[in-house]
Amino acid sequence: MDTLIRVTDAVKSFRETRLSALRTPQEFFDVNRISRPADLNTATSRISYNTRYFSGNYGLIIAILAIYAVISNPLLLISLAFLVGGFVAVNKFGADPLISDRGITQKTLYTVLFCVGLPLLWWSSPLGTFFWLVGASGVLIVGHACMIEPGIESEYATVQDAV
Repeated sequence: MDTLIRVTDAVKSFRETRLSALRTPQEFFDVNRISRPADLNTATSRISYNTRYFSGNYGLIIAILAIYAVISNPLLLISLAFLVGGFVAVNKFGADPLISDRGITQKTLYTVLFCVGLPLLWWSSPLGTFFWLVGASGVLIVGHACMIEPGIESEYATVQDAV
């Protein structure tokens, strides 16, 4: 019951902090504000402002790409399910020795889980998936942040920071 309360509090905290920063799709995909930056300074200032302004949307993009990456790599999905399921099963059922007093203990079960699960995880290429996720989200986020002109409210952001 205590775990359920902590999970509920974590979800509420996430909703209040990250989901409140989400901008509407009409604002995020506003084609009227798309233009090529004039120079590197303009691109840098757009990226700086838009990454803060659209941080919730960019976080959602990263989450969607991460889910896609895990689903599209079935071996990675199987190895993650094996490791997580193994941890849950060992924690739930492995507290007492299974065979007599010196039989299969929880430590032995964790050792077997690591000896089978870690090579399976390594074979499923999680580093390749991670670097694909970093590259794909970086290109999408920097491309969007660079091409979208900041709104009028960006002019007042510097005034509010000075006060």
